[in-house]
Amino acid sequence: MKKQHQADLALLGVTLAWGISFILTKNSLESLETFNFLGIRFLISAVTSALFFYKRLLKLDRTTLKYGLLIGVIMFSGYATQTIGLNYTTASKSGFITGFSVVIVPIFSALVLRKLPKFSSIIGVVSAIIGLGMLTLDANLQLNIGDFYTLIGAVCFAMHIITVGKYAVQVDSINLAILQIGVVGILSTIVSFLFETPIMPAAGSDWFSILFLAFVCTSGAFIVQNAVQKYTSTTHTALIFTGEPVFSAIFAYILIGEVMNNRGIIGSILIVAGMIVAEIDFDLSFFKAKKTEILEE
Repeated sequence: MKKQHQADLALLGVTLAWGISFILTKNSLESLETFNFLGIRFLISAVTSALFFYKRLLKLDRTTLKYGLLIGVIMFSGYATQTIGLNYTTASKSGFITGFSVVIVPIFSALVLRKLPKFSSIIGVVSAIIGLGMLTLDANLQLNIGDFYTLIGAVCFAMHIITVGKYAVQVDSINLAILQIGVVGILSTIVSFLFETPIMPAAGSDWFSILFLAFVCTSGAFIVQNAVQKYTSTTHTALIFTGEPVFSAIFAYILIGEVMNNRGIIGSILIVAGMIVAEIDFDLSFFKAKKTEILEE
């Protein structure tokens, strides 16, 4: 199996983990304030990751530190605005608006990385966005304050995908991931102490959600993303991440009995179709060569 295919499968696993994170985060916000929750989640993740990979961290260099701080601030901005938004909007709307980053990534890639996406990737993104809309939007969608915050988060997540794709190939990807997680945890804790009344969770259900989010959806997911994204394109990464609302809908059905309507099913099919189309390489050089042979004959 090619490294790119292995990377895409690993990123699909990350997307699966993030699919359940919307429900767990929404539940946690019922008892914890936004940055209180983010601080606990990301500090636990950062400390455990650092202990597990401490030998690698001992080799931390200034370049990795610089990129880690930069990408960490971007990631903090994304999670902060997305989580604030979840206080005022539904999980399905949050999933769609966050998924909007797949549209932003190719645009930003053209500007930041100076690398235009393939035609097949563009078609795949369009299909995925239509599918996301059918899956998560209702007939009376309005941009409330929660949607606005989430939209800002989508822009930040798009920049996160791009910057990881640009810098992870230059430094130790594991150290880069741990630094990002640590930055989010530290900044969230500071903001929580400045503007909130931080507490420690008391309920077992809250701890289950936080620990699952910390170990699976944060440490595991971001370490995998940073380790494998160097083997695939930013457009592929963004497109695979559009599966997030699909998995979110599946977990919502399993955990809380939420049933997907016909439009949601069609939307899911369009998202999967978009992912498949983006993997197709339209090799036009073959047809050009045949045309040349015919003309020469």
